[in-house]
Amino acid sequence: MEIKWLEDFVTLADTSSFSRAADLRNVTQPAFSRRIKQLESWLGATLISRATMPAELTPAGRNFLPVAQEAIRTFYAAREALRPSHEPGLVRFAALHTLTVTFFPRWLQTLEKAGGAFSTSLIADRGGIEANLDALVGEEADFFLTYAHPEVPFHLDRGQFSSLTVAHDRLVPLAAAHVSMPGGSQPGLHILDRAVAQPRLAIPYLSYGFNSFFGVALSRLMLRRPPFRRRITHENTISAGLMNMAVTGAGICWLPESLARDEIESGRLVPASADAGWNLDLEIRLYRHAASRSRKIEDLWHTAKLLLEREVA
Repeated sequence: MEIKWLEDFVTLADTSSFSRAADLRNVTQPAFSRRIKQLESWLGATLISRATMPAELTPAGRNFLPVAQEAIRTFYAAREALRPSHEPGLVRFAALHTLTVTFFPRWLQTLEKAGGAFSTSLIADRGGIEANLDALVGEEADFFLTYAHPEVPFHLDRGQFSSLTVAHDRLVPLAAAHVSMPGGSQPGLHILDRAVAQPRLAIPYLSYGFNSFFGVALSRLMLRRPPFRRRITHENTISAGLMNMAVTGAGICWLPESLARDEIESGRLVPASADAGWNLDLEIRLYRHAASRSRKIEDLWHTAKLLLEREVA
C-alpha cells in the first residue's frame, strides 16, 4: 500500500470526479483509475461506485474515508517530527486549510508591506481542533491561525498563550441553484427554509463531521435552531472539498463567505436560507506562545498588532 493511493482516494472523494481528481494529482486519468483499483484490491473492498455520475463513495468508501484522512495526517506529522529543525528564519504557521487558501496569502502580503519580509512555512491542517492546537502547544508551530467562535472553546492556558483577532468572516448555508433529490431536483434557493416548514422534506446535507472546528460550531448552532430533516450525502473536514460537492447539486452546506464569494457572485451557489439566524459570525484569530520568542516571531506579532491599531484609528 502506498500513501499516494490514500491521497488519490481522498482527492476523488473531494471532487467526485475521476478526471478532475486526476488533474489535481497530476496523473493521467487511466493511471489514476489504476491506482484507485490497486487501493481497492489491497483493502479487498470497493470504495467507489462507478455506476453513478458524479462518482459516489460506497458504504465501505464512506467508512474508509476518515481512516484514510487520519492516516495521511499521521504520516506527514511523523515526517515533520522526524525532520531536522526547520530552516533558520522561517516563521512556522499551523492553520486551518480554508484560511491558507482565502486569508493567509493576502494577510501575509499586507504584513510584509508594513513590516518587512517574513519567510514562512505552513503545517498542513490536521482536521480536528485538538490535533491542530497540538502543533502550537507542542512547539511544532510558532503561530496558529484559526477561526474562532464563542460556542467552540479552545483549551488553551491564557497565561501561556496570547491571541489577536486579525479579521472576521461568516459561515453561511449555501446550495447549488438546483439540488439533487430522490425523484428529481429542487431549487436550492431557500431550500433550508422549506425543510424547516415541511417536516417530511429531507434535504441532502454535506457535513464537516464532528471533530473539525466547523463541525463542532454547526452542531451547536443546530441545537438552538428549528429542526429540519437531513441526510448526509458527503462528509469532509475541508471546506473547499464540500464546496466542490455543493456546486454539483449534491446538497446544502455551510461555507465561509470568503471561500465561496466567487461561486455566490456567479450564481453557482445560492443562499439556502433567507433567515440570518442560520449564519455564524466568525473571528479569524492568531495564537502564539506568550513568552518572548525569536526576533522574527516578535516582529511579525508586533506588525500584526500595528495593523489592527491602524484599522481602529
